[in-house]
Amino acid sequence: MSVTGVQGEEREHYTRAESRQIRRRSMRLLGSLLHPLRPTLWLTVIAVMLSSAAQVAGPAIIAYGIDTGIPALIGQNWWPAALSGAAYVVTGLVGAFLIAVYIRLSARISQAVLIDLRTRVFLHTQKLSLEFHESYTSGRIISRQTSDLDAIRELMDEGLTLLVRGLMYMVFTAVMLIILDWPSGVVLLIALVPLGILTRWFQLRSQQLFRRSRVASARLIVQFVETMTGIRAVQAFRKERRNEREFGALVEDYRDVNAKVLGLFAVFNPGLALIGNTAVAATIVLGGFRVVDGSLQVGVLLAAVLYTKRFFDPMEDLAMFYNGYQSAASALEKISGVLEEEPSVPDPERPVDLWNANGRVRFDGVEFAYTKDRVVLPRFDLDIPAGQTIALVGSTGAGKSTLAKLIARFYDPSDGAVTLDELDLRTLHPKDLRRAIVMVTQEAYLFSGSVADNIALGKPDASFDEVVAAAKAVGAHEFIEGLPNGYDTDVNKRGGRVSAGQRQLISFARAFLANPAVLILDEATSSLDIPSERLVQEGLTKLLADRTAIIIAHRLSTVAIADRVLVMEHGRIVEDGSPAELIGGDGRFAALHAAWRDSLV
Repeated sequence: MSVTGVQGEEREHYTRAESRQIRRRSMRLLGSLLHPLRPTLWLTVIAVMLSSAAQVAGPAIIAYGIDTGIPALIGQNWWPAALSGAAYVVTGLVGAFLIAVYIRLSARISQAVLIDLRTRVFLHTQKLSLEFHESYTSGRIISRQTSDLDAIRELMDEGLTLLVRGLMYMVFTAVMLIILDWPSGVVLLIALVPLGILTRWFQLRSQQLFRRSRVASARLIVQFVETMTGIRAVQAFRKERRNEREFGALVEDYRDVNAKVLGLFAVFNPGLALIGNTAVAATIVLGGFRVVDGSLQVGVLLAAVLYTKRFFDPMEDLAMFYNGYQSAASALEKISGVLEEEPSVPDPERPVDLWNANGRVRFDGVEFAYTKDRVVLPRFDLDIPAGQTIALVGSTGAGKSTLAKLIARFYDPSDGAVTLDELDLRTLHPKDLRRAIVMVTQEAYLFSGSVADNIALGKPDASFDEVVAAAKAVGAHEFIEGLPNGYDTDVNKRGGRVSAGQRQLISFARAFLANPAVLILDEATSSLDIPSERLVQEGLTKLLADRTAIIIAHRLSTVAIADRVLVMEHGRIVEDGSPAELIGGDGRFAALHAAWRDSLV
């Protein structure tokens, strides 16, 4: 993972090389989003240019009406005055119509970009490996889909229109002023010097502050989401006061950053007004002398004053655009960082099909390390025949769950190969792999929806009778029937309407309905009470009869249904045999079993 990628994205300062790399990455993403919209973009630009030209024509028309129309009226010729009035109305109508056109077009572009970007983030984060999701908190993912996309939406909805329209308006205004009266144009050009200095000062100071603002906002969201997600632990361990202090510090930091941003505007806006008013005053004074000596007409002077004043009008909008641009640019940097991440468990380029797996699993010279200094499996060999049920036993950190994750291909080995029916898992088609191997973890996650929907997740096209049969197989049918609406009961997020043990039973039914060749149970019975566990074991005995199963359990009662027990320590198998053989011996498992039996007494 690169320093400018996900791990480094919450930093406030980058080296120049990193900043250039991030900008290029963001521009590539933006270019890919806008590429399909090129025709609409060009239409929008043309509409903005024509609208700006129509609006800029106003003062020149007024000058014509004053300098030509009024003298003509004195001579009873009303055509020049009527022509200037009609032209002013027509340009106003054309400008208004084109404004409506480019607002619609820009809205279409904005929504298309946001839909594309939102979909990309969702689909890409789904594809990323478990390693990414274990290091990238849910709060940060939510921040990418909420506040960051909102910042981009605000820029796309209004900011880009303000930028293009403002720049076009300023360019056309300056050109018309120079054409109409070049000395007044020189005054405007001189005013651009302090304007450029002020703008550059604002840009340099605001860039860092806006990035800090986005980082502070992201930290607020992460803190809030993680507190609400873990509210049970927060209340159980009386963490409210500590959270209050931490959240309060984050709020204070966010407020301080925004106060400094507002302080920049408190200098920029008055400075902008001062430069603009000075330029207008200079135009009036210099133009007034020229009107007196007859070298400048009154209408032209009025138009020059209007052009000079109007030239500075978009500057405040451009400053607001820069505000939104900085927020959106920072958000785009973070989103592009996520989209640049590659799965550590990539899909095979030429997948091998395995329609009907037998279930033989082998570890051939497997080594695995989460990091270079954290080796979990130091050279590991294991053969699990098809249809055999094995139990993995050992102390915490022995490598049991890592072994299970390698079989499920949540991770790939650092060296060696894990095979299913003599085929390397890295070569199997993802659909075949997910159909052949199913893992039930300690956290029995239920999605919002009915109980039946959650069970059918293992086989989306399953009939209701199949769902009920799966529930009966694991002993879940009775409690499901007792729910308010039976199988149609909405479990709510995280299964709020059912207990932890009931959630686990539903997850068992889900896995059983999937009918995998290899079933992995990672501490899956830890949430069950003794009667429920015995009921599930009856279902497990029936279900696991003809399939390969790997059971990880601290409860040795669950181990009793296994054909073979593997005792692991420090990533190695130290004992291997049937439950009866190991219990009758004097090894590690016999001591564990004796201690467990004594605890029951």
